Amino acid sequence: MKLRAAILQTKVFAEKEKNIRQLEEILASGKTEGADLVTLPEMFACPYETGNFPLYAEPQGGPSWQELSALASKYGIYLSAGSIPEMSGPGSRVYNTAYVFGRDGRQIGKHRKAHLFDINVEGGQCFKESDTLSAGDYIGCFDTEFCRIGLCICYDFRFPETARLMAQDGAKIILVPAAFNMTTGPAHWELMFRQRAVESQCYVIGTAPARDPESSYTSWGHSIAVDPWGRILTQMDEKEGIRIVELDLDYVDKVRQELPLLAHRRSDLYELRRK
Repeated sequence: MKLRAAILQTKVFAEKEKNIRQLEEILASGKTEGADLVTLPEMFACPYETGNFPLYAEPQGGPSWQELSALASKYGIYLSAGSIPEMSGPGSRVYNTAYVFGRDGRQIGKHRKAHLFDINVEGGQCFKESDTLSAGDYIGCFDTEFCRIGLCICYDFRFPETARLMAQDGAKIILVPAAFNMTTGPAHWELMFRQRAVESQCYVIGTAPARDPESSYTSWGHSIAVDPWGRILTQMDEKEGIRIVELDLDYVDKVRQELPLLAHRRSDLYELRRK
C-alpha cells in the first residue's frame, strides 16, 4: 500500500487568518492534488516568539480549528495541521498543539509538545518556550486506512524514546511539524531525521516554516522526508515550497523483517544498574 504526502513549507504571516487563507489557496490551486495527506509546519499561523503564544492561543474547537477541519473535509484529505497555540485548563494554560483531521474533517489526532525548547547555545540561539508554554504529558498515534501514524513536535523528536514508543505502538510513519533555527538546523536537522528513521524503522516527515530573515526566530527550513533505511526521499531548501512524496508502506514491513531491530530489543537489560 502506498500513501502520497504533500509537504507544505509555508511562510508565517503575523495575521493569523492570512495563514489559513494561504493554506486554502494552496489546496484550491491543485498543487496538492492526488495527495492523501497534507502536512504543515510548527506554529504555521503564529510567528515563533514566546510572547506571541498566549496572544494567538485558541481553545480546541476554536476558529482556526474549525477552518482547518472544514478544509480537510472539503478536499477529502488527511490534514496534519502543523501546530498552533492551544489555550486550555486551569489558569488558561497555553500548549504548543498539533491537530490532525481526517478526510471527513473529524479530529483524529492531537499532540501537545511534551519537551519544551529551553536552550542557550553560546554564540548561537537562546530560546525559552517555558516562559509562556506548558508541557504536554502524552505520546501517541492515530489510525488511518493506510497505517498507524505517530505525531510529535520538533524538540520532542530529539529524544529517541519518543520515536521508539510510537514505533512500538504500531506507527509506520512519524509526522514532525518542526522549526529548527539557524544554529541547530545546519548541525542536527538532517542527522536527526535520518537517525530517528533508522532507529524506529519508520518513514519520518519533518515539516518546517519557510525562512524569513526578518523574523526574530529564523527557521532553518529544509523540510524533509526519510525512509526506514535512512535514505532521504526529499529535502527542500529554505524557501517556500511544496513537495509530494510517495511512501511505500510495504517497505516498512520489509525493512523490519530483514533487520528486526524492534523484535531484538532487550528490554530486560535497559535499566541503569550500579554494581
